[in-house]
Amino acid sequence: MDGQGRVIGGAIVGKKELIKEIRFFARHTGPSMSPFNAWILSKSLETLAVRMEQHCKNALELASYLESHKNVEKVRYPFLKSHPQYQLAKKQMRLGGGVVSFEVKGGIDGGRKFLNSLKMISHSANLGDTRSIATHPASTTHSKLSEEERLSVGITPGLVRISAGLENIQDIIKDVEQALK
Repeated sequence: MDGQGRVIGGAIVGKKELIKEIRFFARHTGPSMSPFNAWILSKSLETLAVRMEQHCKNALELASYLESHKNVEKVRYPFLKSHPQYQLAKKQMRLGGGVVSFEVKGGIDGGRKFLNSLKMISHSANLGDTRSIATHPASTTHSKLSEEERLSVGITPGLVRISAGLENIQDIIKDVEQALK
């Protein structure tokens, strides 16, 4: 929600049974946000809508670009017509989200090489910042899982996720292009 990678905060939503368990845990462990972090989040919420518009616009343009790239096997973005749940996404969502997933040719080594070749886009396991961020789940966030476990949740060896930032889309595409070469 902050969009700057400065603080962590959010809301918990879900079924009553789940909320009841979380409320019990929270009441007995006392997690609370510092006043300064709460102030940062309250200020950040003022620009959330315009930030999300740009994140989603950039993500759609990036996904469209990647879909025809020779070094990309597959692109997953809900607002691409090629997505298997495109119609459902259009029905349920106003925008397609800020994260694009795609399969780089070359498997795990291809994914690592792509990430190591990026110049402008940051590498991180945490997505959601004003800057574009890329991650390679097979060698980072999901590396402790077996290959079978990763595949069962859709984490293929060359899968890369990019959280499209607020930069000029041509700059994002230029960095992705040079890293895919």
